[in-house]
Amino acid sequence: MRALTLALAPLWLAALAVGCSRASVDGPTSPPEDAPALEDNHLIAEDGYRLPYRRWGPERDASPEAVVLALHGLNDYSRGMRFAAEHLAEGGIATYAYDHRGFGDTADAGTWPGGQALVDDAATAVERLAERYPDTPLYLMGHSMGGAIAMILATEQSPEAVSGSALLAPAVWGREAMPWYQRTGLWLSSRLTPGLRLSGEDLGVDPTDNPEVLEEWHDDPLIQREVSARALAGVTDLMDRALEASEELEAPTLILYGEQDEVIPREPTCLMLHRLPERPPGQWRLVLYPDGHHLLTRDLQRERVHADLLAWFLDPEGARLPSSHEVGHQEGLSRLCGDRD
Repeated sequence: MRALTLALAPLWLAALAVGCSRASVDGPTSPPEDAPALEDNHLIAEDGYRLPYRRWGPERDASPEAVVLALHGLNDYSRGMRFAAEHLAEGGIATYAYDHRGFGDTADAGTWPGGQALVDDAATAVERLAERYPDTPLYLMGHSMGGAIAMILATEQSPEAVSGSALLAPAVWGREAMPWYQRTGLWLSSRLTPGLRLSGEDLGVDPTDNPEVLEEWHDDPLIQREVSARALAGVTDLMDRALEASEELEAPTLILYGEQDEVIPREPTCLMLHRLPERPPGQWRLVLYPDGHHLLTRDLQRERVHADLLAWFLDPEGARLPSSHEVGHQEGLSRLCGDRD
């Protein structure tokens, strides 16, 4: 069993060092008549599942400069988006972040809901926000697993309401980027021991260099600290789809990655960069933060990330990013992947 745990440990890191542990959630047998809907504090999904959300920005009856739908990572919940959202609010941007089903303060938290349910919930949120703000640019901002969801949504469903996506350390560690023993261990464990729980407390990997955030992370009861083999396989399915989606990214896309990231390693990120389509100016842009870790918007250097996000959301194609860490495609491949012209 220890050998299996060690074989799956790198995949567990792709789940941001924590995850879920039980079987999938069943929604209501029949959705309520008002589903889907965006209430004052909850997004009501197509099946009636209630997703609590947080909002930052101008007053609800004001007209924001832009609207951002923030999608959190696997172990996280909506509160994790607050640092970035508070900065965006200063620039007149409204940010909405909900707890993915099975995470945070949702019913049956700790339960893997299935990857497609996560994508469908994001699509519902886009539809409801587009109805509320029909004349305002709407963007996705996805971190880690949330970045994978944003990539899948943008390419497989291509919602017209979405003006672009900001991907923060997107989770693209699909099976193609895994050695054979990880793929084999994942396959065996998801079928033979789907309830097996893995804890990464002894792996010595920190998702950020911010000690206050790490302490808060440890003490927050809504942060999940184990990942099951079933959930790990489901997350990997999402990452497979996200890696494939990188070939089809068409809407303006901002990709942000920390060169000190120990959770989503360089190899799968390089696969994504190699697959990005030939771009017209401004279609996709890449920012590499030399001191950045996985939790880019919560790191000690987070102000640089926040400023870049604000500038891009206000002008995705033309803005000069304040951090000056934007790089061209070839420079990014050279720095991360060792590619040369």
